[in-house]
Amino acid sequence: MELVASFGLLLQALAVEMTGASFQSFRVIIAGWVFAARRTVTGMIVAARAQASKHSSAFHRFFAQACWSLDGVGLRVFDLIEPWLPGTILLGVDDTLARKRGLKVYGVGMHHDPLLSTRKTAVTNWGHSWVVLGVIVRFPFRADRYFCLPILFRLYLNRKAAARAGGAACTRPQLAVEMLHRLCGHRKNRHFHLVADATYGGRSVLRHLPGNCDLTSRMHLEARLYQAPPPRRSGTRGRPRIRGQRLPTPRQWLEGPTRRLKLDLYGRRDRVRLADRQARWHGAAYRPLRVVAVAPISGGRRPQAFYSTCHQATAEEVLDGYARRWSLEQTFQEAKGHLGFQQPQGWTRRAVERTAPMAMLLYSLIVLWFAREGHRHYRPLNRPWYRTKTQPCFADMLATLRRLSLQQQVFSWGLAGPGSQKILQTLENAITQAA
Repeated sequence: MELVASFGLLLQALAVEMTGASFQSFRVIIAGWVFAARRTVTGMIVAARAQASKHSSAFHRFFAQACWSLDGVGLRVFDLIEPWLPGTILLGVDDTLARKRGLKVYGVGMHHDPLLSTRKTAVTNWGHSWVVLGVIVRFPFRADRYFCLPILFRLYLNRKAAARAGGAACTRPQLAVEMLHRLCGHRKNRHFHLVADATYGGRSVLRHLPGNCDLTSRMHLEARLYQAPPPRRSGTRGRPRIRGQRLPTPRQWLEGPTRRLKLDLYGRRDRVRLADRQARWHGAAYRPLRVVAVAPISGGRRPQAFYSTCHQATAEEVLDGYARRWSLEQTFQEAKGHLGFQQPQGWTRRAVERTAPMAMLLYSLIVLWFAREGHRHYRPLNRPWYRTKTQPCFADMLATLRRLSLQQQVFSWGLAGPGSQKILQTLENAITQAA
């Protein structure tokens, strides 16, 4: 089974990161990943109808032993995304849980499960915790939505898992900083802006940002804030001051005069009270920040505080930028639901570190292909009872890729003669339903 030629051209850009034999295996695996019902390596081989092309162990070795770099492939995918990006490149980082079974799988441990947890009860589950860095971009075919396209990945190991693996444990923020430096070093002449939740907004990230990267994140309502230090007087001895006068906390800002605004965030319109000002955080007093405290008037949200290292930004720009982080949560849901992010069954270190991220990279490639070519061939299904859906979602993109690939296969048979048009029409209808 071959994917449509336009998608094959997109994959060709990744060939420089692999040997010729590995790239042929990669093409088969990607084709099987698109069509397989269950995303195991053997399931992909069967879905791609490649049982006779190579021994199955060759496809397993692609993940477990072949010489190629996941970071290198991810950066090549970034190069494909770059033509769509504005002057400042918006990035998102977060972690997600891939549930697993088995004690001998590399890197497994007990991790927080956000889908089962509530505000009162924290639930943990056995599996892999992945830290994912993605590029947030908006395409012309969906001007109303931002997509977060994953490019770099790190497997987080808790202390027990790191001890079993014989290595040192790194925190999730440290892994995020490592990926940031890898990407920002890849394009030193570009400016990046990272949006992240509170886990990745502390001083362990803020103090180690690359020089060409800014950060927007959440802040505790009781954070200690300060003015800039006063100018040093001539003749003064001792270490210069790094903090100025202490400021009220963001929670105290909301108790004083505030502005009222209507904001369109997360797909809905809320009325809020907010206060903002330039300040310096105790944990990184050398860097001026734009701090925004928000209390909802409608919508049922709790009071929150946000900050941005772009200290000249407005409060609306800070809140709008942070809201785009939600696109990464949508990516996690779609990669798990439609591409089987949690399904690969590898258990050795290399197989674990390479297989699951391939689902996220495939998500990025499919969205890119649809933005380039696929949107011209999109055919919405006729559903008179479902009139609110007017734009393609990722499920439609995947179905379009499957349909065009199957059509290419059918048309290559060269059917001709009486009744061939009806046969082709029947096959096309069957392909549309199957996709």
